[in-house]
Amino acid sequence: MYGTADRNLRLIRAAFDVRISARDATVWISGPSAAVRKAALVLDELQQALRHRPDVSDELVQDSIDRASKQAVPTGDQLEVFLPNAKVAPKGKGQERYVQAMLSSDLTLCLGPAGTGKTYLAVAVSVSLLKKHLIKRIVLVRPAVEAGEKLGYLPGDLQAKVNPYLRPLLDAIHDMMTFEQAKRFMQNDIIEVIPLAFMRGRTLNNAAIILDEAQNCTIAQMLMFLTRLGHRSKMIVTGDDSQSDLPDGERSGFTDAVGRLKQVDGVTTIRLSGVDIVRHPMVQRVVEAYGREGRGVQQAS
Repeated sequence: MYGTADRNLRLIRAAFDVRISARDATVWISGPSAAVRKAALVLDELQQALRHRPDVSDELVQDSIDRASKQAVPTGDQLEVFLPNAKVAPKGKGQERYVQAMLSSDLTLCLGPAGTGKTYLAVAVSVSLLKKHLIKRIVLVRPAVEAGEKLGYLPGDLQAKVNPYLRPLLDAIHDMMTFEQAKRFMQNDIIEVIPLAFMRGRTLNNAAIILDEAQNCTIAQMLMFLTRLGHRSKMIVTGDDSQSDLPDGERSGFTDAVGRLKQVDGVTTIRLSGVDIVRHPMVQRVVEAYGREGRGVQQAS
C-alpha cells in the first residue's frame, strides 16, 4: 500500500499538504482536519483495493487522490448553493451523517419517514457539488407511480406529463437557485428531470444522480438504475420503506437493494427516523401516531 520506497505516501503527502509517517502496519497523519480526513480516505480506498489485487498502480493512487480532493464541505457546515442568502445545512446528527455519507460515498441509500429531509439534502449536496464544479450535471429521477389514485391520461408533452411526479425535486431546486438559473440549466441539460423508465441504456459520468421515492421501484427497475452509475459520479437513492405504492405482493426494489448491498464497498446506507423530521412539529406527531397503528398504513411523502 505504501508503494516502493513509500512513493504512494509521498504522493498523498504532497496532494493534501499533510505529514505522514508509517511504521509497520500503522500510519500517522497530521495536519488540518479536512486534509487529514481526505488523506485517510485515500489510504482506506487503497487498503480496500488490495483485497482484490496484489498491488496498487500509480493511476489508482492518483484516481483515489482526485476523488478525495472532491470532498466538499465538512460535516455540519452550511452547503454552498447558488442563492447567496440560502442557508442549507444538516439539522441534527442523523442529517449530518447523511450529508457526510453523500460526500464520501459513490452510492448512498437513505431510508426514512416523511419530513426527514431525504430529498432536500440530496438536492442540496448535488447543487453544492455543481456550484463547486466537482460535477457537470444533476439528474433527478422518480418512478411514475400514483399514490393510491389513478390519474388517467395527463395532457401535454412528456415534460408536462411527468412534472407532477417530479415536483418535490423541482421545489427543492428552486430553493437553491433562481428560476432563471434553473430554467437555463434545464434547457442546457445541466439539470435533467426524468421518469425512471427513461434511464435504460444510459451511463452517466461526472454527475450527481438522485432517485427519489425509490420504494416504488421494482427489483428489476432498481438494478437498471444502479447500473447507470458512471465515472466520477455520485448516486443517491432515497425512499421510505414503510410505504409503497406498488401492486400488492410486489417486493420493493429499494428494500431489496438495501439488503443486497449492505456489505458492498463504497455503498453507505443511512436510516433516518422520526427524531430527524424537520417539517412542522405536527408531522412528527402524525408519523408517530400512524407508526403505532402498524407499518401497513401508507404515508404521504
